[in-house]
Amino acid sequence: MSGGIDSSVAAYLLKNEGYDVEGITMLIWKKDSPYPAPMSANSCYSPDKSKDLEKIREVSDKIGIRHHVVDCSALFESTVLENFRSEYMNGRTPNPCIWCNEKIKFGAMLEYAASILPFDMFATGHYARVRQFANGRFGLLRAKDEKKDQSYFLSRLSQRQLSRVMFPLGDYLKTDVRKIDEELGFHEEGQSESQDFYGGDYTDLLAAEDMPGDIILENGEVVGQHNGFWHYTIGQRKGLGVSYSEPLYVIALDPGMNKVIVGTEPSTHSSVIKAENVVYGATEDFDENRIYGVKVRSMSSLLDAHVRRTDEGMGISFLSFAKGVAPGQSAVVYDGDAVVASGIITKEA
Repeated sequence: MSGGIDSSVAAYLLKNEGYDVEGITMLIWKKDSPYPAPMSANSCYSPDKSKDLEKIREVSDKIGIRHHVVDCSALFESTVLENFRSEYMNGRTPNPCIWCNEKIKFGAMLEYAASILPFDMFATGHYARVRQFANGRFGLLRAKDEKKDQSYFLSRLSQRQLSRVMFPLGDYLKTDVRKIDEELGFHEEGQSESQDFYGGDYTDLLAAEDMPGDIILENGEVVGQHNGFWHYTIGQRKGLGVSYSEPLYVIALDPGMNKVIVGTEPSTHSSVIKAENVVYGATEDFDENRIYGVKVRSMSSLLDAHVRRTDEGMGISFLSFAKGVAPGQSAVVYDGDAVVASGIITKEA
């Protein structure tokens, strides 16, 4: 329970259906953290959670459930933040929310909760669905509310994790959830949306001193200067500070030489990519003749593609192309609404 609308309504719905419900909240800010506090309090990684906890206790009392707090801060710092920093400093673009869901929220926190609080199922306020298929495997499905669907962020959950999880909001529209929340008086009308990972400049988390370097075209021509390649992400167009005859985009990062490589819009297109560290969902294999839908970042549309298993993970061939593919992000493969596989993008094939 985060103190927001979604987790509050999810707990209420389960209680109303007759489940024996208890709430749990994880704290992820380490008191002696070397990382700076975000400028915005509307961040899941933030030192002051007193107002959130106060709201959670208030909602828990209204629903009539007990509430527990679990300190996962040390593990969050060593697992999520160190991975975040390592990936960025090696020229990749990680997704900390996906990593946190797999390793912490549905991993370490769940295991710790089980040691102090026996339970059968774990529920959250995410917008997604879970189904057990005829082959016996559990699969993650997109939510009814396509605009709020969070299956991309949950795509790395294992079979064991999926077998123990419930998403009460998967068949609801966000507008309906807001209405329930307001009718129950959990939050004021117009309550803000759920928290971001970090309410500030993500480079603050990298603890890296500025290091001047070159912004270059693919042919090696220097067209500008920068203060560290880690200030840029693949596909970025704005904020380059470069004047050119055509709009330029970041197409690659060279950590070893501290260079930012830019190119025109066609240079951002990828027709074939590779992914490794793959987690399988509804099935453990691909039909190479089938056309799947693939997301290469959380806000991208589903792109038609053929997918095959490889020794390293999976190879994805788009029927057209994907734009701004960034190593470190997740490539999530869908068959209709069902998540088939999720892997970490490595490079173009």
